[in-house]
Amino acid sequence: MWPVEAAPETRYVKTPDGVHIAYQVVGNGPVDVVFASEWWFHLDVQWEDARVSRFLRRLAAFSRLVLFDTRGFGLSDPLPSREVPTLEQTMADILAVMEAASVGRAAVLAAGDGAPASILLAATHPERVRALALLNGFARLSAADDYPDGMPDEAQALVLASLDERWGTADAIPLVAPSLAQDLQFQEFFARAARQSISRGAAMALTRHNFEMDVRDVLGAITVPTAVYHRAGDLYVNCALGRYLAERISGARYTELEGADHMWWAGETDDLLDSIQEFFTGAPPTRASERVLATILFTDIVDSTGAAASMGDRRWREVLDSHDELVRRQLSRFGGREVKTTGDGFLALFDAPSQAVRCAEAVVAGARPLGLSVRAGVHSGEVERRGEDVGGVGVHIGQRVAALAGPDEVLVSSTVKDLAAGSDIAFEDRGVQSLKGIPGEWRLFAVA
Repeated sequence: MWPVEAAPETRYVKTPDGVHIAYQVVGNGPVDVVFASEWWFHLDVQWEDARVSRFLRRLAAFSRLVLFDTRGFGLSDPLPSREVPTLEQTMADILAVMEAASVGRAAVLAAGDGAPASILLAATHPERVRALALLNGFARLSAADDYPDGMPDEAQALVLASLDERWGTADAIPLVAPSLAQDLQFQEFFARAARQSISRGAAMALTRHNFEMDVRDVLGAITVPTAVYHRAGDLYVNCALGRYLAERISGARYTELEGADHMWWAGETDDLLDSIQEFFTGAPPTRASERVLATILFTDIVDSTGAAASMGDRRWREVLDSHDELVRRQLSRFGGREVKTTGDGFLALFDAPSQAVRCAEAVVAGARPLGLSVRAGVHSGEVERRGEDVGGVGVHIGQRVAALAGPDEVLVSSTVKDLAAGSDIAFEDRGVQSLKGIPGEWRLFAVA
């Protein structure tokens, strides 16, 4: 085993919303690798364990390795009690760290609960991700009627109860690193490092958030080369969830590893690291795809024809200009990109689903003093870039969702609701609907 060396320098980048994210850069290899790890140990303390240090330095031997602590965890800025980072915030934090570390396009390695945000990043910004490797990861952790291999409710309750009673002890080791269950020295490190990295309440909040995350609808939008690795006997994340990822990401290769350790650095890692190195350094370059994941917002003035007739042409033009100014002001405020106007509405794209929803709410509220009623629809899905315009099924779905919204209502698809998990946005179930010209049935939600 390699000797433990001093931890690298910890640096900070300030995100656009004012949060300081801690990160480290190790190695000077030919490929930039961003590692989205799990939240067990913070940046500095992880180097104190020889196994963790060996794994990271092995990655840095062939790369310029970028590590970071997510907001609310470890050395990054804390969040208010029980608040957790959303998927889109984590994605934005990764991009901020990449900018600070002068990384243009990176190979992204994601372990465990680092997978969902990394999946979102690869689908939304393929121009920034040259390859994606997922290790013991998942698109959804919790079981569902159409996802029977996820963790059942009873097991989730046991995990949360254990955290509530025993976080900061070595009790979790048999579940996440069974090969080290009898290692007394590691037990001491594990318990101490966990206590130093995150509070008990925050650990419970993050675990609950993990049970709520669902990026299954995003998998089909990934176009970058992808490799999925999963330990066959993983007791925490069923290896069937790894196979699910590989089966639904186009061209993904799947490697099932021996052992039962969920922790990426526990157990036998040499073959795994060799495979990751080969995948990241030998993957052919790819063009930035014209197909990307985006959140689509459609707005529409309700009964614009009637409003124009009652106001008269001149007054209607003034009100319509004020409406357009309002929409563009809110798009700028919430990070949206105007694609085009539809006469009495707008089509816009967002990276972050929650920002699209908040923008829609602001437009609906701002239109009322103008004497207008606006409806809005929001959907996250794959779009095709066509110069300055966009097309594809995702755009059609967003348009159909908007058409079903009532006056002064923001209606969203279930994908938006799932990706916005952890935000403070409340949704009301509007049931299963048929969308004109779109196969299947779609569950829609109104913003409360």
